[in-house]
Amino acid sequence: MSNALGAVQARKQAPQWRWPLVWVMLLVVSVVGMPAAEPLFHWIEPDARQVVYDRADFYVLLGRHLLVVGIAAIVTIVVGVLAGIAVTRQRGSDFLPLVGQLASLGQTFPPVAVLALAVPVLGFGTLPIIVALMLYGLLPIVRNTLAGLQGVEGDIKTAAHAMGMTPTQILRQVELPLAAPVILAGIRTSVTINIATAALGATVGASNLGDPIIAGIVNGNMAYVLQGALTIALLALAVDSLFELLQRKLHSRLSAP
Repeated sequence: MSNALGAVQARKQAPQWRWPLVWVMLLVVSVVGMPAAEPLFHWIEPDARQVVYDRADFYVLLGRHLLVVGIAAIVTIVVGVLAGIAVTRQRGSDFLPLVGQLASLGQTFPPVAVLALAVPVLGFGTLPIIVALMLYGLLPIVRNTLAGLQGVEGDIKTAAHAMGMTPTQILRQVELPLAAPVILAGIRTSVTINIATAALGATVGASNLGDPIIAGIVNGNMAYVLQGALTIALLALAVDSLFELLQRKLHSRLSAP
């Protein structure tokens, strides 16, 4: 009987991991095997002398891309979640509209405009695109943090207080666990959007997967553009599917009796 239950659980878990594995494997294949697809790219650009981007290895560009997105995501998550927590407390409730407006302000400016304003101050390189990604990715995290924490029912917090829990304990052991799926959805949106947005960093000297796209546009080589766009798309799908898997696990844990 236990073997049968184990087999059923294995079959349930396999589909959850299927798509993340598929996208990650396709990403690895595209990064490692890009030179092998040279005949295909020659068909796309028959008149081009060079059809596979070779100024840097794609795995190096992928690592730089992940580094930029990762740094921006960590800072944005910390700032966004802490700001959401602060303004949902009694002492910070007066600043709730201000925080919402400031977070929304980041997405009112196009990333290109943020880069144009940041470069004279911060110079060319990686720092301007990190700043742009932080501003652009803050709104989903702040908004979902507010929605998640405000969505926790008052009766639950009252019951926790009646059990003798301090406000800090209620936040850590009750509010944040219940709000976690909603907060994670905001983080998922922010990171996935920024994976594509980070390609703009190539315009200000931040080397990443946007390099082939910019080089392709400048040189009129669509093969380069396709290589960069395909790799970024596979990276976004892989990361998004991993977040989806984590969300499902959180939902199942919260709904478990």
